[in-house]
Amino acid sequence: MIRTAKTENGLVKGIEAADPRITAFKGIPFAAPPVGRNRWRAPQPCENWEGVREAYRFAPISVQDTPGVGDDIYCREWHVDPQIEMGEDCLYLNIWTGAKSADEKQPVLVWYYGGGLQWGYPAEMEFDGERLARRGVVVVTVNYRINIFGFLAHPQITREQPDAPSNFGSLDQQAGLKWVVRNIAAFGGDPENITIAGQSAGGGSVLSQMTCPENFGLIKKAVVMSAMIRSPYMKGGIGHPMPIEEAEKWGEEFFDFLGVSSLEEARELDAFHILHKYGEFVKDHPRMFTVLDHKFCTDDPMTLFLEGKHADVDVMAGNTSDEFPSIIPADSIEDLKKKAEEIFGDSAEEFLKFPEAVREKAKGQYASVSGIECTAKSLFAARKKAGSTKNYYYYRFAPDIPGWDNPGTFHSVDLWFFFETLAKCWRPFVGRHYDLARQMCNYWANFIKTGNPNGEDADGTPMPEWKPYTPQEPCEMEFTSQGPEVRIQPESEFKLFLMDKIADTLRCRDTGRI
Repeated sequence: MIRTAKTENGLVKGIEAADPRITAFKGIPFAAPPVGRNRWRAPQPCENWEGVREAYRFAPISVQDTPGVGDDIYCREWHVDPQIEMGEDCLYLNIWTGAKSADEKQPVLVWYYGGGLQWGYPAEMEFDGERLARRGVVVVTVNYRINIFGFLAHPQITREQPDAPSNFGSLDQQAGLKWVVRNIAAFGGDPENITIAGQSAGGGSVLSQMTCPENFGLIKKAVVMSAMIRSPYMKGGIGHPMPIEEAEKWGEEFFDFLGVSSLEEARELDAFHILHKYGEFVKDHPRMFTVLDHKFCTDDPMTLFLEGKHADVDVMAGNTSDEFPSIIPADSIEDLKKKAEEIFGDSAEEFLKFPEAVREKAKGQYASVSGIECTAKSLFAARKKAGSTKNYYYYRFAPDIPGWDNPGTFHSVDLWFFFETLAKCWRPFVGRHYDLARQMCNYWANFIKTGNPNGEDADGTPMPEWKPYTPQEPCEMEFTSQGPEVRIQPESEFKLFLMDKIADTLRCRDTGRI
């Protein structure tokens, strides 16, 4: 086992995981602390250290609201520790490896956590990389700046550093990826076989990274979980970047709210004071997210994906069955007709012919569909119609999820399964859940290794064959309580209509209703 490794900045010593055949290296710095002059600045090079640095514990998480305060589903699920260490000095990553020597060249997973770019951290217990490492994958989880510290824009920042005026959290993710390329061989990883993956805002981050030309040669595969969050009934939406001119105006208002007139003054303020003021500010202002800065982010990442302006790699994407349904709220059929005309224009009559459109799913809600599913399939179909030779794999996560709260397949619950960390969860999972998690982790590990998720289960029997999604053979993998089930069937005319509308809205390059 590799217990000590040499990085570009010095030696690090890891610690045996629960399985002593796996070594965990926690809290390895990949950039200088983003404090003082480095606050709201692109990540700077890390300083060297003498001797051997102990990498036994997670580093402080990014400055954010204290986890574990309250009883929302995520505080119950994994944000359970209100005493977790937190601070601005947070640019560290973690590695799990089962390699016995540095020349093994195992495939590498680089993971970006979710949390709306406002919360989250690699130390969340579902992100334990040990189970994947046991399958021969070197797992890297990267911390990055979030919320006001990761995505502020301001005219003074733009003037000071025009090459990196915002998106500091995205630049942190990129710096972590580049560190992995330069250093992962020392941990038994293959820098020529890197998969980037993430869920929710982490999946959106994957889209951002794979549509940044600077990264094209670094990424070999990508996994986008629960992140293609667009509605067929709206333009824009979650993940649509804000133009820098607009973001700078909100930045100016925030400085006024802080009571400072200069970037220098703002950099001198206490980080937790800034966070507190940000919490007040967003009560009647938008939160800080990805900025269309024309440097790191040149367009809506999903539009770039649709147009093939991305790292040309195999992609796995999907969603849980219950998250983020897209609906048209209407009081009556007549109201629905008016809204359909507003949304679809000349196509409204065609839309209203579909029984799925006019059937009321719940009181005042019509045409309920999974916007994430429609978006993922729309993008995949568009790339295949454009002649892409890459493989695109679509999945839906739809098993029963036990617990007194009867949560359904809520947003993020599939993380327990892909990382195969169910034993850490409070929910009363039983054998079928553990079987499903094992198989899901198998599919994921296989995809990370080769770009093909298929292979054998632990007992040597072949798992159900998961084929790529294409317009001619629309294959989807559904993870059910009975196990993985492959479905190959034509999309309904209604779903195809909505998939086309999503593609149309992505091409429009503006926001608002269609």
